[in-house]
Amino acid sequence: MEMYMRSASKQIEKTGARWMMLASSLLAVVSFATPALCQDVAPLSQNPAAQSAAAARTPPGENNQGVYSDPFSGFNEPMFTFNLKLDDWVLRPVASGYSVIAPQPVREGVGRFFNNVRVIPRFANNLFQLKLIEATDEVARFGINTTLGVAGFFDPADSWFGIEEHPNDFGLTIRYYNIPTGPYLMLPFFGPSTIADTVGLVADGAMNPLDYLVPTWIAVTVSAGQRAFEAVNYRSLHMNQFEEADRYAIDLYGAVQDAYLQTRDHEVKKLHEEQW
Repeated sequence: MEMYMRSASKQIEKTGARWMMLASSLLAVVSFATPALCQDVAPLSQNPAAQSAAAARTPPGENNQGVYSDPFSGFNEPMFTFNLKLDDWVLRPVASGYSVIAPQPVREGVGRFFNNVRVIPRFANNLFQLKLIEATDEVARFGINTTLGVAGFFDPADSWFGIEEHPNDFGLTIRYYNIPTGPYLMLPFFGPSTIADTVGLVADGAMNPLDYLVPTWIAVTVSAGQRAFEAVNYRSLHMNQFEEADRYAIDLYGAVQDAYLQTRDHEVKKLHEEQW
């Protein structure tokens, strides 16, 4: 009995340590930013959230209660500057060199591959929102693209069978049920977020099956390498977007904040409008 209790205690400690490592790694790895966390998070003005918002310009809605008060501005603004410098000095130069080596079709295929392996958070969050058809579509897309699409480098599920992707993340699930998202938060390395979206990053990250199949140090190392490569690949496909906005925006920090919050509100609005 005593041996059983010791074994159970060690297992609990190991599980707790793994969760702590997961949470800390989200905020501690330099250039491991991508799209989910919920969202693919790229460097600030190059963030897909900012790109989508610039096109959509959807007014922010009730899901962002209190966010614009920005009580963490004393933290957010230095982190914004830090992330811009990180992009200028590290990510953009590396991505530029990578784009010379890898042709654009190859880089687009790599992006589709990484998107394919993130099927579990999309499936789970569609399921959490009781979107059963969308969840089933994600499973079908994964099966088709992993086989016919050569591990996801191509997307025959969409081009051949008309099965579209249904992007989703835990941060959107929180918003979907009208739970307040908390204040705006600029994460180091990961860019714009909110308290709820940061919780969503951790929750979606915990759905990685690798974390439960191998030792923690291996899972963290593999995840870090994947995120770094994915960030470089994404940045290489978006080298020049929003440079004019960066140059001429009167308040770039405010523009990025506004773009991010508008985009998240637009995304959850689309989820409510979907037929299911």
